[in-house]
Amino acid sequence: MRNRLLAMLMAVGFTVFPFCLRAQTPAATAGSKVGVIDIQQAILETAEGKQAFQDLQKKYQPREEEINQRQQDVQQLQQQLQKQMTTLSQDEQRRMSHELQDKQTVLQRLEQDAQSSFQYDRDTLMRDLGKKMMKVIDQYASTHGYALVIDGSQVPVYYAAQGVDITQDIVKLYNSTYPVQAASASTDSSGGTSQSQPASPQKTTPKQ
Repeated sequence: MRNRLLAMLMAVGFTVFPFCLRAQTPAATAGSKVGVIDIQQAILETAEGKQAFQDLQKKYQPREEEINQRQQDVQQLQQQLQKQMTTLSQDEQRRMSHELQDKQTVLQRLEQDAQSSFQYDRDTLMRDLGKKMMKVIDQYASTHGYALVIDGSQVPVYYAAQGVDITQDIVKLYNSTYPVQAASASTDSSGGTSQSQPASPQKTTPKQ
């Protein structure tokens, strides 16, 4: 279940965002440059994005642990039933089979509920971060004379000259525009302090 949740976490779609972002500044002041950005990569690499996804994983960790435990219970019961099939009475076989079916049903419902809830929270998070990202891109494009910014993860880009990709520039501007509060330092066993750093989620290609 943990692997599936992590996969869902990374499998982020951006159909709610425009593929091509036109400058919001008046045409008279807009530049003529064209930029390419990978919005998914940009959001996942921002300090706020890393922290938000780390918090989301922590939120669902208890559910993952419960589901993993129930999966083990189901597997153990399946193995027990298979091994003792020839020695068990018909009544006992029916009892164990019914118990196994109940456990599988509960497990399936837990997985479905967790997946649905997780996807809702993930999509809500991405919409919130995406709105901020759109503002940052517009600010960057207006300041640096871009007439058009294209999301290369959604629109095929067969050639882009060096310097056209502005993903890292957008990440830096986002981090400065929306700074994340430093993680609170915790005292370790030796009396020193340690500061946790959010893990970097791996980028996956959105489904076409």
